[in-house]
Amino acid sequence: MDRYAYIVEKLQDNDCRRLRCYEVDGRAEFSTWLAVVTRRLCEDFRRHRYGRPQSRTEDGEQRAREEFRTRRLLAQLAGTDGDWSRLPVTDGTNPELTLRETELRESLVAALSEFGARDQLLLKLRFEYDLTAKQIAQLMGYPTPFHVYRRLRSRLALLRRALEGGGVHDAAP
Repeated sequence: MDRYAYIVEKLQDNDCRRLRCYEVDGRAEFSTWLAVVTRRLCEDFRRHRYGRPQSRTEDGEQRAREEFRTRRLLAQLAGTDGDWSRLPVTDGTNPELTLRETELRESLVAALSEFGARDQLLLKLRFEYDLTAKQIAQLMGYPTPFHVYRRLRSRLALLRRALEGGGVHDAAP
């Protein structure tokens, strides 16, 4: 729903400038053009909310992806629209920060382990594989995407309470 609102807002910016850019020249249908514009706006939304994964070397690429996933999940759990791109990305040189990251990750894994397999799959499909609610509803047999949103919201609230109960109060390591 957040992405939908973002897309509508961006399409309305500057008196619908983006929509007025479409030219009827036979190269593409309007629906195809709109799908491409929407996909790009979704990427912009994701980058704005979570930042970009950063790596300094090829060997560090896997670690950078893991850190990015963790930052994205923690950003979702916090339930706010902060500037998550400014969360620190570490290269392992700061022992205190490394320890805090490890403790944070362990708290998250412990809290997630309390959920059933179906709820863990739901969270994994949404946050790790970045599937839409519609795709998740089809895969998991929910009647509508709104059922997925409701279940996600309730599971994230439980996860947030479990993390807060364990001493985690924000997404920063």
